[in-house]
Amino acid sequence: MAQGTLEVLLVGAKGLENTDYLSNMDPYAVLKCRSQEQKSSVASGKGCDPEWNETFVFTVSDSTTELFVKLLDSDGGTDDDFVGETTIPLEAVFTEGSIPPTVYNVVKDEEYRGEIKLGLTFTPEQDARDQGF
Repeated sequence: MAQGTLEVLLVGAKGLENTDYLSNMDPYAVLKCRSQEQKSSVASGKGCDPEWNETFVFTVSDSTTELFVKLLDSDGGTDDDFVGETTIPLEAVFTEGSIPPTVYNVVKDEEYRGEIKLGLTFTPEQDARDQGF
C-alpha cells in the first residue's frame, strides 16, 4: 500500500460569490483529507478574488481518494459564512506524482460559485525494505 505525503499549494480563488453585502468578504479555506483538517490564513478584505499561496502537507495512503476544500468568509462576532466547496480526486496525483496548479469549480447548493486554484504533489514514503536494511 502506497503511503506518503500530499503537499497542497493553495494558490487562490476567482469569481467567488460575495457573502458580505456591505464590504469585501474575508475568505479562508479549510482543507480536509480523511481525518486531517487544516485551515488557511484569512485573505482579509480580498473579496471575491483572494490569493493565499500557502502550502499544506497531509499524510496519505492510496486508500485516501479525495481532498475536500471548503471556502468560508470570516465574520467577526457571527458564524462564518459558507461560500462554497470542491472535491478533488487524488488518483491522478498518486499516478503522476504532481499536478501543476489547476482550476477547480467551487459549488454551493449544486450551483457554480466561482473557482479555486491549487497544485498537488505526492511524495511516496520510502519503504524500509527498499533502503537496504
